[in-house]
Amino acid sequence: MAAVDEPTIPRPAATVIVLRRGGRHRSGGLEVLMLRRGADARFMPGVWVFPGGAVDGEDRDAALDLDLGVESDEAAHRVCAARELGEEAALVLAVSELRPWSRWVTPEVVPIRFDTRFYVALAPPHSKPVPDRGEVDEARWLSPAGALEEHAAGRLELSFPTVKHLEELTGFADADAVIAEGAQRHVEAVTPKVRGDRDRFEVLLPGDPGFADE
Repeated sequence: MAAVDEPTIPRPAATVIVLRRGGRHRSGGLEVLMLRRGADARFMPGVWVFPGGAVDGEDRDAALDLDLGVESDEAAHRVCAARELGEEAALVLAVSELRPWSRWVTPEVVPIRFDTRFYVALAPPHSKPVPDRGEVDEARWLSPAGALEEHAAGRLELSFPTVKHLEELTGFADADAVIAEGAQRHVEAVTPKVRGDRDRFEVLLPGDPGFADE
């Protein structure tokens, strides 16, 4: 019998969904910061994402000097999310402003895996994102519904987790409601499952029909 390859161990990562209150020409509602990964990016080139990346040793060292009221691993993820936002979009965000939102683990069948903690935070006042022109080549503020519409029209390439987060955000009236939810949200890790083959497959989440089937 052929040996079965063991799933790759997911790499710890962090992402921040940066929000602002409405758009420049209207009040209310919310918009999210979306970044397009450069064509030469090593991971997901050309895909629109939220700012984020892998947790490194410097993030863990920096977390030791903070008093966030959370354990050190969680603090390191928050440090990572804020750092990546600064590196990719030149926005400075206090680590203490981040609120936990979700935790997604890449399906076991995927060779490159991440265990990503998502956070939400309000953008600093009068902030203007500036893409680093390396990993990221464009930055836009979009309403969740607007981003999904552009994705459906083929103008905005999005990953499955990004789509699901945008879909959820459409249910909130404004950015303040999202932050209030994040302040009391209970987060559990979600690992989607992939059913089918390379030519025809579907991604299932807990609660979807067939998710529990072996």
